[in-house]
Amino acid sequence: MVYAVSLAFPAVAMAQGEATFATRNLTVDTALVAAQAALMKCRDSGWQAAVAVVDRSGVLQVLLRDRYAGPHTPRTAGGKAWTAVSFRSNTSALVELTQPGKPQSGLRNLPRAVILGGGVIIEGGGQMLGAIGVSGAPGGEADEACAKAGIAAIQERLDF
Repeated sequence: MVYAVSLAFPAVAMAQGEATFATRNLTVDTALVAAQAALMKCRDSGWQAAVAVVDRSGVLQVLLRDRYAGPHTPRTAGGKAWTAVSFRSNTSALVELTQPGKPQSGLRNLPRAVILGGGVIIEGGGQMLGAIGVSGAPGGEADEACAKAGIAAIQERLDF
């Protein structure tokens, strides 16, 4: 019987393709450069913030907090980065999509989801590599500007 079952599934296995795949991931050094650049952009703008960089799976790689950033900012920055990779979208786009009455409004109730501007996908070579989240600037647009400055600092390294 086992033999008969194994003969019944070869077409399924071949139709599924390869059994493994390779992915590209940010190095910790690259994540640190992005976080430092984002923090510097916020600092130069007069804002005390926290910056988190997560890998493509949402696992925290780097977390920086400026000395006077609020105690909520590290967790919020990490949540924004996690939310961006989890939904494969910048969090500023999710703000509008999840307003009350919209079909995706329930996303706001998911554990760990932080639907505020400031979480930005990091892409390179046509792949999502992770995300950066910033919290502490005055509003989501300002947080996102800092996050984008962090990505700009590493973009040339990622496009190969």
